[in-house]
Amino acid sequence: MTQLAPHQQRVVDEKRDLDDKREKLGNFKNTDLFASLPGLEQERINTQAHIMTMYSEVLGERIAAFS
Repeated sequence: MTQLAPHQQRVVDEKRDLDDKREKLGNFKNTDLFASLPGLEQERINTQAHIMTMYSEVLGERIAAFS
């Protein structure tokens, strides 16, 4: 890939950071602490994880469109 413009590099960095946070949240969801949370809090975390995944997909599409 050629050198990215600064605004494009920010998108790449944002996706990398977001994916790191998604991975950490996914790991948290496999813990006893997560299982001990009230159901509504688990639902909120699951919603957060889903939205983060959608956001990451959009960033990935934007990156793929860089020429």
